[in-house]
Amino acid sequence: MGIESKFAYARYFGIDYSGAETPNSSLKGLRVYMADRTSPPEEVLAPPSPRKYWTRREIAEWLAVRLSEDVPTLVGIDHGFSFPLRYFEVHHLAPDWPTFLEDFQRHWPTDEDNNRQPRG
Repeated sequence: MGIESKFAYARYFGIDYSGAETPNSSLKGLRVYMADRTSPPEEVLAPPSPRKYWTRREIAEWLAVRLSEDVPTLVGIDHGFSFPLRYFEVHHLAPDWPTFLEDFQRHWPTDEDNNRQPRG
């Protein structure tokens, strides 16, 4: 059995993710790494631009292109998928994903350019 048959995926992406600032903010805390079946992880540098670091929007666009390719890929992103239960209790929210997303979007519309302050 060759090394390639031992792995379910042909490539692996690891994303050190920061939700700080805006989708178009260039942040040092945003990093992308890539490995394949035979190579150790290497950092993928941000696309050439006046900015030094990735933006969340650039990572999303880059990842969408990579995932549209016909290559079995596993992606790991190091950000939480929920807030602590106490957040839901304090804000009187049902503890479910749709409720959380609606509330979060109302107060922190992070998909909007240059939005840093909570609304409401």
